[in-house]
Amino acid sequence: MKYTEFQFKTNDESLLYAREWQPENDLRGVICLIHGLGEHSGRYAYLAKVLTQEGYTLLTYDQRGHGQSLGQRGHAPSYESLLDDIDSFGRESSRRFPNLPLFLYGHSLGGNLVLNYVLRRKSKFVGVIATSPWLRLAFEPSDLKVKLALVMNKIWPSFSQSNDLDPSALSHDITIIDAYRIDPFVHNKISARLFFSVYQAGLWAIENAALFDRPLLLMHGGGDHITSAEATKQFAKQVQQDCTLKIWEGLYHELHNELEKEEIMIYLTNWLKSKTPVS
Repeated sequence: MKYTEFQFKTNDESLLYAREWQPENDLRGVICLIHGLGEHSGRYAYLAKVLTQEGYTLLTYDQRGHGQSLGQRGHAPSYESLLDDIDSFGRESSRRFPNLPLFLYGHSLGGNLVLNYVLRRKSKFVGVIATSPWLRLAFEPSDLKVKLALVMNKIWPSFSQSNDLDPSALSHDITIIDAYRIDPFVHNKISARLFFSVYQAGLWAIENAALFDRPLLLMHGGGDHITSAEATKQFAKQVQQDCTLKIWEGLYHELHNELEKEEIMIYLTNWLKSKTPVS
């Protein structure tokens, strides 16, 4: 496996930090991954190991305001800017691997973004994977919190608070939780603008799921206390084309970091192989 770190330029001239894991031998395709809220690209090394063994390159980046990319922690100037970053990343991925199929993979916040990206924009990606997508939270935020976010989004959009994420809800694997707690590139911030825009975008995506036009793998832990598995089911039910839904009963938010991750990775890579047959 070859490992590379690099930066790429976005539409607004920002630089985002990125990583690439590439197989040593024949390539079947490229996975472009968008991580979740408060985390960073370096937390996907195990996924990269599995994918490269199966012939797939994994490309991922630290979203603005996350990891080693610049920007206020947990904030973005707009939701559209985050979709623009996926545009820029897709162009960079195509430049690096011009003759290979590109897949878009999003986890949690990233799942919200990749589903909305395909619904709202012309896409070069041949398929999409979304794990534990933030379409709705597993708990409904109070009306007061939503109204406060709406007001602050208008008068002070960068106003930030704790995202209230409980690390113990990420995985049943205590080593994952311990590593998350001490990771210097993890943060617990979210701004009024980011919360409100993602909250709205998740509801919009469910309402417009019938327009989704790419092969789609949706996976969610049935025991997820962070994002709603029922919302993922609702989205999948409305997709009219090639959609595979897998609910992993009892599992938590980060399926790729669960104790059953080997079984989950087999399921994921089998889906990928079905979309990239060897000639």
